[in-house]
Amino acid sequence: MDKLLGITELTKLLNLINPKTKKPLNHTLRFWEKEFKQIKPKIINKRRYYSKKQIDCIKLIKYLIKDKGMSVLGVKNILKSSFNSLDVNDLHSLKTEYHKINIKNKTKKILEKINKLKKNG
Repeated sequence: MDKLLGITELTKLLNLINPKTKKPLNHTLRFWEKEFKQIKPKIINKRRYYSKKQIDCIKLIKYLIKDKGMSVLGVKNILKSSFNSLDVNDLHSLKTEYHKINIKNKTKKILEKINKLKKNG
């Protein structure tokens, strides 16, 4: 079974944090839930929990809205279009660019951990 993340954990993972108060912007995820039918968290004891598949979808939504400046309608069109599933094969697509940046960030974090381990023994 996939590990489920709560809404606050997910907002922290996505770095959706208010810069002044340092509080997670949970309302952003709740808004996206209303806008995107792909996001349907499990509700257990009135708390939202997100699966790996939903987290990946939310990361893509965040990337397209926050990093690429797309509108909610534009992102909806990308998510529901049939070419979205074929988009990974296009080396110049938004989805491919998102995955490249995601892999680059993960690689950077791993290298930082390796260098830290080398430094500290």
